[in-house]
Amino acid sequence: MAKTVWAVDASHSAVDFSVRHMMIAKVKGTFHAFESNIVADENDLTTAEISFKIDLSSVDTRNGDRDAHLKSGDFFDIEKFPTLDFQATSITKSGEGEYEVTGDVTLHGVTRSETFEVTFEGSGKDPWGNTKAGFSASGSIKRSDYGLTYNAALETGGVLIGDEVKISLEIEALQQG
Repeated sequence: MAKTVWAVDASHSAVDFSVRHMMIAKVKGTFHAFESNIVADENDLTTAEISFKIDLSSVDTRNGDRDAHLKSGDFFDIEKFPTLDFQATSITKSGEGEYEVTGDVTLHGVTRSETFEVTFEGSGKDPWGNTKAGFSASGSIKRSDYGLTYNAALETGGVLIGDEVKISLEIEALQQG
């Protein structure tokens, strides 16, 4: 089968993250604005071409003050670095419907190779005759690898914000053309 262009259906997709807070809990958030370019043969996803872009100004942690701080120069610095970009460089099948997708993540002016676990959830026709495909992805990055080092020491030991950021995506894509 030939490669097909797929567009992310943002109304049926999610980009979420979590990070340790005060060494005792996790803060979760989401990004509401993102886009992707996917060109893939559904029968051989190892040959897919994938790029993903997240608008960092769309961060939402359900706390306006925290969101404003994340957008500031202490963290994302969205005036200088408005997006997080991902470009796949390698896709390896790791099991039935399971893949390791490695690619370049660019955040805060730094580009590093990262690997994410991706599951192909399947495909089918919606009630209007459109072909849709579902994917789940998960992985983590270290904030410090991207120069995001803002933190505060806690009186009880440890730090306010963990270094590891866990990322999860639920993507529904619409076949184009």
